[in-house]
Amino acid sequence: MLKLFKLLSNKRLFIMLIGLILFIAVMGFTLGPRTSLSWPEKFVKDTVGFVQYIFYKPAGAIAGFFEDISNLRNLQKENEELKIALAHYTRDKARFNWIEQENARLQNDLDFTNAQKEQYNYTWKIAHVISVNDDPVNRTIVLNIGGREGVKEGMAVSSAEGLVGVVSHVSNFTSTVKLVTTMDALDPNSNGIAVTAQGKENEVFGVIETYDLSSGTFQMSRIEDPKPLAKDDLIVSSGIGGVFPRGMIIGKVLDIQVGEYGLTYTATVKPAASFTDWKELFVVFEPEAEQE
Repeated sequence: MLKLFKLLSNKRLFIMLIGLILFIAVMGFTLGPRTSLSWPEKFVKDTVGFVQYIFYKPAGAIAGFFEDISNLRNLQKENEELKIALAHYTRDKARFNWIEQENARLQNDLDFTNAQKEQYNYTWKIAHVISVNDDPVNRTIVLNIGGREGVKEGMAVSSAEGLVGVVSHVSNFTSTVKLVTTMDALDPNSNGIAVTAQGKENEVFGVIETYDLSSGTFQMSRIEDPKPLAKDDLIVSSGIGGVFPRGMIIGKVLDIQVGEYGLTYTATVKPAASFTDWKELFVVFEPEAEQE
């Protein structure tokens, strides 16, 4: 008994003994078969979770704060761009309304017939692409509208971006479209797509005759005077020749060079249409000519 009291009077040895007992107890809880955590494990997990909550929540809030600032800057920039676009739209709408009213007045003064007034009043009917033939020589697509909806051979087909092709065959419920990237899609009696530059209709004249498959660009040839034409000018169909309606968007000018024989000039035009991944296209209906 005296030895036991002497042993307990040694503080270091007493602390080690208590620690050993606790260690054995914890090991017993940990190694034994159980379905729940022991109280020491629960204490450690709760402590760690509490510390993580204290540090991580403010860190997440700070990160979210800076992300919100970045989003606000993007929204402010987008809002400024939309304001500019709205201002341009308002200006252009007023100008368009004035031109439209003046045009109507001049048509009445010159005794335009109804056919003349409706000459460029095109109707666009939406159609869904139901199949695509990827043959590079004879690439075609099939639309889900046909003769039943009034589609006819020779009608132009456009995407939301620009000219795509021309209707080559029509059945009652479907129509086949040959793409302008295969130039035989054009009317056999035509030498190409007669084009001009938007806003320079009385100054620029040319013809889209070929499509370069490797570069994915059109060649606009037979340009007699290249001075009015400039890079990034929007090329549209002029309506001359009757194959395509006037004002169909073709693409933008990339560069201008001297033609093959040095007598005329040629422009490289990047197509506005992508010619891939179509879902919907538009068939362009021209006004019916009056029967005499």
